[in-house]
Amino acid sequence: MSKGNIHKFYLNEKYIVLDINSGSVHVVDKIVYDILDYYLDHEIDEIIDILANEYPRDMILNAYKEIELLENEDLIFSNDLNTNFEYNKENVIKAMCLHVAHDCNLKCRYCFASQGNFKGQRQLMDLETGMRALDFLVENSGNRKNLEVDFFGGEPLMNFDVVKDLVAYGRKLEKKSNKHFRFTITTNALLLNDENMNFINENMDNVVLSLDGRKSVNDYMRMTLNDGGSYDVIVPKIKEMIERRKDKDYYVRGTFTSKNLDFSKDCLEYYKNGFKNISIEPVVTDPKEDYAIREEHIETILKGYEEFSREYMELRKNDPEFLFFHFMIDLNQGPCAVKKSVGCGAGSEYIAVTPEGDIFPCHQFVGEEEFKLGTLQTGITNTKLRDKFKQANVNTKEKCKTCWAKFYCSGGCHANAYYSNNNILEPHELSCRMEKKRLECAISILANE
Repeated sequence: MSKGNIHKFYLNEKYIVLDINSGSVHVVDKIVYDILDYYLDHEIDEIIDILANEYPRDMILNAYKEIELLENEDLIFSNDLNTNFEYNKENVIKAMCLHVAHDCNLKCRYCFASQGNFKGQRQLMDLETGMRALDFLVENSGNRKNLEVDFFGGEPLMNFDVVKDLVAYGRKLEKKSNKHFRFTITTNALLLNDENMNFINENMDNVVLSLDGRKSVNDYMRMTLNDGGSYDVIVPKIKEMIERRKDKDYYVRGTFTSKNLDFSKDCLEYYKNGFKNISIEPVVTDPKEDYAIREEHIETILKGYEEFSREYMELRKNDPEFLFFHFMIDLNQGPCAVKKSVGCGAGSEYIAVTPEGDIFPCHQFVGEEEFKLGTLQTGITNTKLRDKFKQANVNTKEKCKTCWAKFYCSGGCHANAYYSNNNILEPHELSCRMEKKRLECAISILANE
């Protein structure tokens, strides 16, 4: 439940209180947990009367003083953050999703990219366009030294020679511009081989490997072009890639749908295969699709997160290297109100570039002509759209203003909001409910560990 500017909940045998503005998290006794229901609206004598049948007077007084101390130190019921800020005034771009391939060798049922072509022509990015994209990022990065580039598709390994040449060009740019590129590649793993695995492991700071869990689940959703299953081909390649990466970052990432509401079994399947860094995301799609997640599925999903949080804690007792993306949380996120409020920076600090050189706010808006920001040749010409994204934050989204989770999710995904409500300022409600449960699970896991 939420009360004032705190959120309190009981999960995994812990009574937990989150102070929304400061981000402070407190694991408390039940008596403190109960008193907090009345603390702001009742005097201490009233609280003693209300709880007289449950706790002795002295215990209530001591617990009340404990809350007062936290309040005096601004660790509970803390003051509102100063959210009067101008976000990214200099229009600095720090990250780019580089669509080197609008083509794919899979045809996943839920693919937002329309099986790789993003509602357009199938094509591969040429080297000249890719080089111009890296130049554009450097030119628009201001004083920022570290820049992020994700080679994306479709399937980027279908254009592997250009990927290699762009990495080499990026290294030359680094020296000339005093910048550093952090390269990532997202792949379905079908085309992984000795050559590209070695290159990726030498040059990519992170690699995202797509797999949807169990064989039956994966092969229903992620089909090859001849309608066959992809699991038996992909899994051995992912295993080899992870083994070769050693201590370098990677993620095995999946999508769950209404067809596998027991997605925790897919997470456990990842673990059995030796995949230690994992993520599985809920699909956001047209509710009419048979695999869509709808209102009637939510309670099952929320219970699933709670059940998996308990299994996850047990596994981590013996294997602390096992990491589930949604259960990782930074409680030391710092005092920066801007960072907490604006989220991923899509359309402002983060952009996506197509093989034609068109610029969009992020990969999920590619192909939507109304969301075209400009081109590599013209630069950002749709400044009204850029400003719209810059102004989209937890203070301008009505549903976020009073939400306890706002400084952790930062208002959620703009694309999910648009595709569900036709408005980037109106968050996707089902996604919000799942995110809040994941956050509670993540905090409770930290409280136990």
